[in-house]
Amino acid sequence: MTLHYRNCPLCEATCGLSIETEGDRVVKIRGDEQDSFSRGYLCPKGVALQDLHEDPDRLRRPLRRTSKGFEEIDWPSALDEAASMLRGVQERHGDDSVAVYLGNPTVHNVGAMLFGPPLIRALHTRQRFSATSLDQLAHHLTAWAMYGHQLLIPIPDLERTRLFLVLGGNPVASNGSLMTVPDVRRRLLELKARGGKLVVVDPRRTETADIASEHHFIVPGTDVFLLLGMLQTLFSEGLTRPGALAQHTDGLAVVRAAVAGYTPERVAACTRVEAETIRRLARDLAAADGGIAYGRMGCSTQMHGGLCQWLIQILNLVTGNLDRPGGVLFTRPALDVMRAVSRGSFGRWRSRVRGLPEFGGELPTATLAEEMDTPGPGQIRGLLTHAGNPVLSAPNGRRLDAALAELEAFVAVDIYVNETTRHAHLILPPTGPLEHAHYDAAFHALSIRNVAKWSDAVFERAPDALHDYEILGGLTERMLALRGASLGQRATARMQRGLGPAKLVDLGLRAGPYGLRRGRRGLSVRALRAAPHGVDLGPLQSQLPDALQTKDGRIQAAPRIFMEALERLDLPEVTASDALSLIGRRELRTNNSWMHNAARLAGGRDRCTVWIHPDDAEKRGIRDGAQVRVTSRVGSVELAASVTDAIAPGVVSIPHGFGHNREGIRLSVAEKHAGVSINDLTDDQRVDELTGAVAYSGVPVTLTGI
Repeated sequence: MTLHYRNCPLCEATCGLSIETEGDRVVKIRGDEQDSFSRGYLCPKGVALQDLHEDPDRLRRPLRRTSKGFEEIDWPSALDEAASMLRGVQERHGDDSVAVYLGNPTVHNVGAMLFGPPLIRALHTRQRFSATSLDQLAHHLTAWAMYGHQLLIPIPDLERTRLFLVLGGNPVASNGSLMTVPDVRRRLLELKARGGKLVVVDPRRTETADIASEHHFIVPGTDVFLLLGMLQTLFSEGLTRPGALAQHTDGLAVVRAAVAGYTPERVAACTRVEAETIRRLARDLAAADGGIAYGRMGCSTQMHGGLCQWLIQILNLVTGNLDRPGGVLFTRPALDVMRAVSRGSFGRWRSRVRGLPEFGGELPTATLAEEMDTPGPGQIRGLLTHAGNPVLSAPNGRRLDAALAELEAFVAVDIYVNETTRHAHLILPPTGPLEHAHYDAAFHALSIRNVAKWSDAVFERAPDALHDYEILGGLTERMLALRGASLGQRATARMQRGLGPAKLVDLGLRAGPYGLRRGRRGLSVRALRAAPHGVDLGPLQSQLPDALQTKDGRIQAAPRIFMEALERLDLPEVTASDALSLIGRRELRTNNSWMHNAARLAGGRDRCTVWIHPDDAEKRGIRDGAQVRVTSRVGSVELAASVTDAIAPGVVSIPHGFGHNREGIRLSVAEKHAGVSINDLTDDQRVDELTGAVAYSGVPVTLTGI
């Protein structure tokens, strides 16, 4: 028996694992009780790593699609064909005729993070998409506009706060989310035990709301008006106290004038949150000895997601909770990812069909399908994906599904034949997560404590297997050659691939804030290997104004793009209607669609049901467990109803990531629990007017019995 210690790469929590193996077999996976951060905590996903490693459906060799189906081919042929196929499309139709889509698991793989960007640059295309615009784009835009860098996202100081206000987030199920925090449930209970408060505002009584001090239902998509009502209260009652940051901030007077008309009485009707409750939430946040306003998916992925995340930052700023222990602070990660990622950009170009703006070099994924199926110059005719399944994760999945089938060239770097990759001409499968080393570059930069940990591979890869970085690096070198790049560019790509992730991370650690200084020993990959349970680098510390990267070194409280969006904002009329509002749902046992092929996670009760309030069910004659049809502008799905008062009246909820019933997939476990895809209902035309990001929350639907 051999014991291995490493981080779990399946979600943002980065929990430490103790993995017992015998030969090439996993015997047991447990939480690492000595881990400096997670302290033995383990959620069900970590144990399912064994299922993923042993999954007979996981691809081990490259596949080429033929008229008779997929056939295995060798790696040199696969990489050569992939590069020539994509370059051929560009030669026929132009550089922007090939698109790139990066799925969420990309940031859970340090090799993909390091070697994906050079490949994208080698493709010379503006058609770049990722899961960012399906998730957290509003956070990055706000960080860029206010603080000067898209990764300067303040992180909740959960271990010292006295009030945690959660809007549209469910950290107990998500294990954090833009807030790396293992065993978040325990930390939230500790918050309450020390006399603090946990307050949740959500259209659903979530797992987080179940342990909250108080929970308030809200109408999906109206969080922006709640936030405006809270800010109006703070300004009108003289409760703003930004403290020392006031002398480093521009625009607070402009914000005060802009929110003056949004009294709690004016916004109460559309939000269905009482005016006095709105006032009390604002007063409590101002009075707390360390308080946090935190908003996630429900706030980010709605029609006003950009405004919501900006207003949340303003709330923390004016209550004195920005850059304050117990409030929200910036991290100081050992590997400074901000040095490797651009500060950000906005609107340098726009999408061809609808004119949606780029951010940080990417276009919103809501426009991907129409860029494929709308004829004309610049139409997408080729695609490269990495670890993505946008047919199930992007809006109006059926439209995207049909568009993928018409592509001239589709290359997928993926471990499964799933709902998206079944259309690929070539599938290039990398090693599994237990077969390569890992460093959580992204999530250490979003952690509630400064921590660092290196994870070596648990198993040797098969002789004919390639890691993500070798696949991406190999494609980069071939694309550069086909484009006639200089010898210097091609030599640099070969050198980077020769170094590999471990040496590149090592260089970054040594050059980082905890690296070598004046001859003393600092962090390095070698040092982290000697600390298999991770290194605790201490709590978050105040860093402003030094950490700011704005041109003038000041916080911009009233960026023009947000003020203009606020001027266009209309208070919705409250009218009687039989229409229902659709929201998503997440559970601890799942994260992305590919986790549905893990037997340990897929079993048990049917989780793909539509939640509906008893009053709404009675009006429609729907009983618990009955089959119903849910219909939106773009499509219909049929599934069982769960009648529950855990959902607000007028709201229905369907979980994300299901819909494993399309022909040609190879997901034997998931197909037995197929469910339906919520994104066969979400609308690719419903986007945040500011960012162009998809508005998942609040999709109008009807529900009828079958």
